[in-house]
Amino acid sequence: MKRFGTFGALMAAVALSGSALAAELETDAQKLGYIIGMDIGSSLKQQGTELDLDSQYEAIKATYNGAELAMTPEEAATIREAFIAKRRAAAETEREGMAAANAMEGDKFMLENQSKEGVQVTDSGLQYKVITMGDGPKPAATDKVKVHYRGTLLNGEEFDSSYARGEPISFQLNQVIPGWTEGVQLMPVGSKFMFYIPPDLAYGPGGGGPIGPNATLIFQVELLGIEE
Repeated sequence: MKRFGTFGALMAAVALSGSALAAELETDAQKLGYIIGMDIGSSLKQQGTELDLDSQYEAIKATYNGAELAMTPEEAATIREAFIAKRRAAAETEREGMAAANAMEGDKFMLENQSKEGVQVTDSGLQYKVITMGDGPKPAATDKVKVHYRGTLLNGEEFDSSYARGEPISFQLNQVIPGWTEGVQLMPVGSKFMFYIPPDLAYGPGGGGPIGPNATLIFQVELLGIEE
């Protein structure tokens, strides 16, 4: 019974605190200030940057009121540049670790995948499997082709799909990643293949968008036609 009483008193205090805060936001200036503070707080939380909120409030207050600041603009710029450099270095270290892990995972997958039934390997290291073999002509690298496709990472996560968009895509075959340029030339029109593309034939150490550095990619590709 005593525990319940303590909890009830705590909740009452929180409610009174909230009511007092709401009562303080009477003027438009107070409400606007609070809203801007909410926006700043949300942005800082998303960035995940560790900082002292009291110091930030003092800087905002002093700057807004034209009061003397604790540091000069030049000092602030030096500290800011050092902080940005530190963040960049940390991000680069993280990216290098991710690239190494992705490369190792990809090598393991490709080594195991090449021995599976139906999987063929080209001289470049591209692996493919025929799902349906068409009877149309094969495109050249300089041709414009029309395809349906679905791309996934090794964990099965789909990062792109013309099927999901509900319409095929057309492109110049020599203007895409090397794995596609090589692989689609193996396909007669009407074919559907699976491609297993190592990073050196995909987006390499740079990655791109949802594709991490040194990621091995899996594509299901359906060659619908060769366009004029």
